[in-house]
Amino acid sequence: MLKAFKYRLYPNCAQTAKLNQTLDICRTLYNACLEQRRTGYRQHRKAISATQQMAELPDLKQALPEVGEVYSQVLQDVLWRVDTAFGNFFRRVRSHQRKAGYPRFQSHNRYDSFTYPQFGFSIAQGRLGLSKIGNIKIKLHRPIEGTVKTCTLKRKVDEWYVIFACEVPDAEPSEPTSVVGIDVGIEWFLATSDGAFIENPRLLDHSLRKLRKLQRSLSRKKLGSKNRNKARILVAKQNRTVRRQRLDFQHKVARTLVNQYDVIAVEDLNVMGLVKNHSLARHIADAGWAGFANILEHKAAYAGGRVIRVNPAYTSQVCSGCGCIVRKELSERWHACPDCGLSIHRDTNAARNILKAAGTPPLGGNVAERIASVAQEAHVF
Repeated sequence: MLKAFKYRLYPNCAQTAKLNQTLDICRTLYNACLEQRRTGYRQHRKAISATQQMAELPDLKQALPEVGEVYSQVLQDVLWRVDTAFGNFFRRVRSHQRKAGYPRFQSHNRYDSFTYPQFGFSIAQGRLGLSKIGNIKIKLHRPIEGTVKTCTLKRKVDEWYVIFACEVPDAEPSEPTSVVGIDVGIEWFLATSDGAFIENPRLLDHSLRKLRKLQRSLSRKKLGSKNRNKARILVAKQNRTVRRQRLDFQHKVARTLVNQYDVIAVEDLNVMGLVKNHSLARHIADAGWAGFANILEHKAAYAGGRVIRVNPAYTSQVCSGCGCIVRKELSERWHACPDCGLSIHRDTNAARNILKAAGTPPLGGNVAERIASVAQEAHVF
């Protein structure tokens, strides 16, 4: 399996300029290759492949000497990125997605990384050696595991990072001895089938006043001015702070769950659909449910555990004790079953249903079929 290791870089002024120059050349090449493919298909109805574009790189280096200052495999990786973008586009078209997402041109602020896919990089004596760039100081806060496959340089606002994709041995799956279902929410970040709750930190709410002030200042600046760019960086830094706080929180919660449970059942939520509710969109985005589920999945796989995603439909409406339907509005936070007398928090009830829907039997009964049939039975109520 592949595991990413991310480290902070501390380039000097000359190295920073070289990194930015490399990034700009890669972005320009990306846009040029995208335009070539678009023009080729529109004018000649002919698809241009990545290998065909790679064959033109030597001529491009002769015509534009600055392109030759970038390591050759980095340039090739740019062409593969364009190819991947088109591959993803056609995949979405074939699956009849409403928004296929045709590949678009990348601006200076959107294109923020380049990759050494095989060679051209090394680590020695606390420095990262990059071909055609130099030796950059690196903060190795933890050891690298496995075999390094790729090296990606990423710019985040005014900071640089390196991300190593390493191949590590697959963890031996352990015999599950402890299982749990979790229900994510807004009032509480998550509730477990064991009855535990983890508070929602609401990180964006705590920074919202400062962020709005910075955004108002940005909107008053003249387009294209240096002051506007300074204001944009301040807004980006504040967003970065919130993002880092959220990731730190999610990683710690995921680590706690993975250390405690072998199998974790979670909802397979359609977050993009949920954020269409404008009254809850900001709170849903702030909670970061989709990102947390991915982090949890990666940590569990690395530890030999397992995360099971289940259909979230009606998990709050079905009683986890007897399987009957107990209708509740979103504002009703308590589950009280008139049939079996079960009285628990609605999120705990949902977490138990999620656990059962995943096919795990410890809490008794199996309401997976009941949950699946709720839509057909709903007309009775």
